Amino acid sequence: MKAREFKDLIFQQFANIATAFSSPKRLEIIDILEQGEKDVETLSRQISATFANTSRHLQILKNARLVESRRDGVRMHYRLADEKVFNCWKSLQSLAENRVAEIREVLRDFLAERNAMNAMSKEELWSRIESNDVIVLDVRPEEEFSTGHIPGAISIPLSELRERLNEIPHDREIVAYCRGPYCVLSPEAIKILLDEGYDASRLEEGLPEWREAGLPVM
Repeated sequence: MKAREFKDLIFQQFANIATAFSSPKRLEIIDILEQGEKDVETLSRQISATFANTSRHLQILKNARLVESRRDGVRMHYRLADEKVFNCWKSLQSLAENRVAEIREVLRDFLAERNAMNAMSKEELWSRIESNDVIVLDVRPEEEFSTGHIPGAISIPLSELRERLNEIPHDREIVAYCRGPYCVLSPEAIKILLDEGYDASRLEEGLPEWREAGLPVM
């Protein structure tokens, strides 16, 4: 094999991976699959796409060996191929945050509208959990909570929060968390809680970052 042929083949494979990452919907799928395995129907609903389009995105990710699948009857379930896929996505986020000012501006505006600018770090939250002076609220879907969650957290999906406010006491600060820094669930939860008179803030990141820091997960 000639040197030029070698380089063309190698860089084409790199480009294939980059192409798989080049769709906003596919990046969102990767972000969601870090929470655990999902079937196509669930992913379609969570990324607001048709079943057919979601399947197409998943096939592209699978062809790039970024996700793996298994069949359960008529349903196909997908998961990330390994943790390196999510690490690559996190590195892309970090690069974009540093190079694209619009990302910081959009995030700031979104959080400001929901009074969710103030966020608690992973380390501070763990210290507060150990002191038992905070209530941790997981607002992800129930199946994601079941896959893994912060110790002591209570599960109330965002879609059920207004109807289940009576389950949340007012005597301690509420810290809501979801999938990660760009997940919209916890900022939306904070808006609801603040409007109802709770002392509430959000975890700065999400469960994947919590786990990555070596903090306990149940």
